Amino acid sequence: MKKFSRSARVLTGTAVAATLAAGTFGALSANAATPKTTPAPAAASSAAKGNTTQSTHLTVEAATKAAKAALDEAKKNNQRVSVAVVDRNGNTVVTLRGDGAGPQSYESAVKKAYTAVSWNAPTSELAKRLTNAPNLKDIPGTLFLGGGAPVAVKGAPIAGIGVAGAPSGDLDEKFAQAGVAALGR
Repeated sequence: MKKFSRSARVLTGTAVAATLAAGTFGALSANAATPKTTPAPAAASSAAKGNTTQSTHLTVEAATKAAKAALDEAKKNNQRVSVAVVDRNGNTVVTLRGDGAGPQSYESAVKKAYTAVSWNAPTSELAKRLTNAPNLKDIPGTLFLGGGAPVAVKGAPIAGIGVAGAPSGDLDEKFAQAGVAALGR
């Protein structure tokens, strides 16, 4: 059996100790990161103190119904459009691109829906505000052209419907309003 020098034994012992310490620390770290399976009591009491809110959202089925109604109205008028429905937060819920709709219509419909729900107003009305506040058009994700209609419950916006692709914003908005009307049936 070969004998090691004192310094070699000290180095080997230090390396073994460091390895064991790292393994123990890793096990403790992994153990500390394990999430609790029960909710903290403070969270439940926070909700009771009025620290939360609820909001109303369209179901996917309702959003699809509204989008289809808007697309059908456009088809009756021989128009090729895209339709988008966004939720209260501006997230896209449903989009339908009609047969033959232009490539720009998809993104424009989403932006019109986002704009309508953001201000809880038809985008044709919002476009008129650009005269007094031209910088509104610089807000990312918005499009101040006719074709967007808000969906509201008790006066609060819960969704926006945007239509794009017809030759005028008035027609686009007419089709978006048909989508809003379909939700009342």
